[in-house]
Amino acid sequence: MALQAIFFTQSQLLIDPLSRIPCSLRSNPFQALTSHAYARAAHQTIVCTSETWNPTITASSASTKPRTWDYGIVPSLSNTEYTEKEWAEEVQKMGDDVRVIMNKKMEPLEKLELIDAIQRLGLEYHFKMEIAHSLKSLYESAAAAQHEYDDLYSAALRFRIFRQHHYYEIPQDVFRKFIDSETGNFRSVLANDVKGLLSLYEASFLGFKGEVVMDKALAFSTAHLKEKKKIISSPGLAVKVEHALDMPIHWRPNRLEARWFMEVYEEQPDMNPNLLKLAKLDYNIVQLIHREEFGRLVRWWTELGLGNMTFFRDNLVEHCLWTSLVIFDPKYSDLREMTTKVVAMITLIDDVYDLLGTLEELELLTHLINQWDITKIDELPLNMATCFVALYNITNEIGLWAMTRRGINIIPYMREAWSDQCKAYLEEAKWCQKHFMPTLKEYLSSAVRSVGVFLTLQCCFLITTDNLTEDALNYIVKIPSIVRCSSLLIRLNNDLVPTAVGLAEGDKLNSLECFMNETGASEEQARGHIKDLVHKTWKTLNKDVFNDSCQFSGPFVTACLNAARASHWIYRYGDGHGIRSQEAKEHLMSALVQPIPIEQLDHKFILGVK
Repeated sequence: MALQAIFFTQSQLLIDPLSRIPCSLRSNPFQALTSHAYARAAHQTIVCTSETWNPTITASSASTKPRTWDYGIVPSLSNTEYTEKEWAEEVQKMGDDVRVIMNKKMEPLEKLELIDAIQRLGLEYHFKMEIAHSLKSLYESAAAAQHEYDDLYSAALRFRIFRQHHYYEIPQDVFRKFIDSETGNFRSVLANDVKGLLSLYEASFLGFKGEVVMDKALAFSTAHLKEKKKIISSPGLAVKVEHALDMPIHWRPNRLEARWFMEVYEEQPDMNPNLLKLAKLDYNIVQLIHREEFGRLVRWWTELGLGNMTFFRDNLVEHCLWTSLVIFDPKYSDLREMTTKVVAMITLIDDVYDLLGTLEELELLTHLINQWDITKIDELPLNMATCFVALYNITNEIGLWAMTRRGINIIPYMREAWSDQCKAYLEEAKWCQKHFMPTLKEYLSSAVRSVGVFLTLQCCFLITTDNLTEDALNYIVKIPSIVRCSSLLIRLNNDLVPTAVGLAEGDKLNSLECFMNETGASEEQARGHIKDLVHKTWKTLNKDVFNDSCQFSGPFVTACLNAARASHWIYRYGDGHGIRSQEAKEHLMSALVQPIPIEQLDHKFILGVK
């Protein structure tokens, strides 16, 4: 497609089939489409005021979707004191001091604990080379120093850190020394080693399918940590145990984990003040970058004019939070903004299929998206045509960016992904309108496509992967296992939202209902089965990371992991879109709005000397 033909220009919008748009509405094509869309449908009741068209849609189950958050939640950017430019020199100096510490000779366990602290404080992206060098050195010397990891705590920490960095050669067999040869279970004496149990518990979540020892590690550590948590004498350790049992490190978004861990790390006796201050400064600087992105996205969304359409969920704040959790590295601003736009379109189109169209209209929309045919949108109700034009233009906007910045045309791949997703939406719409309950397998086959993650991860892959080859492009088009697992985890976590919180309006099916209908199981049994599927899917995803991380550069593999992690948090505290707990609101405020207070530290601490 020629570049000059990519965008649906205003002049094109003013010819048939849209020539009926009043001239007074033509200053913004999207707003014109949006406002006039409601007037076109004879079956809709129009309430016209001097300021805006405000339709009441009566042809479907659509209803007003109030915005969950006021866009004014993000304060004026001019009021911040944590600009990157202002603190650049001090951040660079503190970073250099940390590198000096990392390059010092130290005991293997001490080095692993330092790496763990850097990662949990959200600073790993600053020290990738240093961490890689340290782990390579530790791995090469491990054979001659196995005695360094004779206790459960250090053995489990080593296993977790190395697996996090894709050292597949670290086997589950490292834990066999802790297993009773007669019973085949972990030795009972280990039940009193709470620190070791906690380390084993965290390590167990990096197991693969078929690793029986890791399954035993999870069962053993979980049972005894739950038994011991109320009698732990160390307050710091008790807090860590409670936090881990709520959700393991491996399932937590690093961005949110970092803010929590700073408070815990500050109380540790081996705390490095220089490292802690660097973490706080970096968090605030990155937060400011994310806030600036949010400001640009609010302006984009407002100018787009789709906010006038009241049938869908207006959740731009949640979308921005989601993308910032998936990829928070400051250098990927363009990627975050583009994927946020894609997620906004996914929500919009999802609600069209769930709430707005008749089956006949949805079949036509699916056909037009599959053909990528913008010339026949007059055959659709104008509210649906509006949504298609928005999807079309935003897809081409991202495609133009990739052409000019990356020298590749990704539009055909995004078109195919949109087509596949809308076919899944249509299939689920047919199930709902025909009152058909699929089997769990049928439901999940569709749900991993309709959940929308493939589109966002595909953007990440195509936009950031270096040296894209034909094999690489074929790889992503086929929806690789690492993407399928990430999508499945998001779908399953969404379905596990308590019924007291409620599903988004229009969601007629979920995995719990399908399993209960298929097997006759109770809701409690169904929840147990779906949670077991979550664990099994993570095992497959853990192995996929090893297979794919060696093939592709950039943040794609990490994004697949982080998308799944974000779903664990987002759906734990609400439905991911509307209803929110107070705890979820506090987390969102800490991630996007509230900087971390930084007290002035003594000069000797700033130098990293205790």
